[in-house]
This record gives sequence, structure tokens and C-alpha cells, in this order.
Amino acid sequence: MEGPLSAAAGTGSLLRGSRCAGCAVAAYPARPGCPRCGGPAEPVLLSATGTLWTWTVQRYPPKSPPYVPPAAGFTPYTVGYVELPEGVRVLAALDIRPEDAEIGMPVTVTAGDGVPRGVGAVV
Repeated sequence: MEGPLSAAAGTGSLLRGSRCAGCAVAAYPARPGCPRCGGPAEPVLLSATGTLWTWTVQRYPPKSPPYVPPAAGFTPYTVGYVELPEGVRVLAALDIRPEDAEIGMPVTVTAGDGVPRGVGAVV
């Protein structure tokens, strides 16, 4: 069974979503039915680049398990929603310093440590 992330050859690690055959709504992660109309949905690879829709700083460690803190201890990190051209907003851990995060900035989304990761574009 394939998960929501794909490491397709030559494409890097892309997000696997779905698109409704009837109303064309895209969803992430992929699902067999449309979240809007309930019709059948087909799997699609989603765009790798979107815009930062909103963000915040995760200042406390997630519950353990499944989170395993690194030996050096927990370090706060930036997390946000990246809006893809398909209209899907993906929650991702961002490899962006909080002082550099800006709503509307271009962000590339890839797989990383089992969760989507976002990297901001340098402008």
C-alpha cells in the first residue's frame, strides 16, 4: 500500500493526493471519495510548489510516542499551511526561520521524516 508521500524516480518526493472525477476537487492525503460531493476520486501527484497560507512556531514537543525527541533535546520549529495550485492546503513542518516566514511567500513541499516539509524560496 502506498502512503501519502511518493518518492517517484526523477520527481523527488511528491505528495500523493486525489481529484474528484465529478467536481474536480483535490484532496490531501488521497482518498477514494470526494470530500465535497462524495463521488469517486482518482489518485494524483500534487504540485511541489505553493504559497505559505499561514504559519506559527511549535514551541513545545509533540506527545510521545510517536514523537521521539533528539538527544540534544527539543528545539522549537516553524509549521504552517502551504496552499498548492490545486487548492489544497497542506500542513507542513517548515525549514524556515520564524523571522523569515512571510504569508504569501513561495514554498516547495517535499517528504521529510514521514511528514511534509516546506522550504521557502529565497527572494
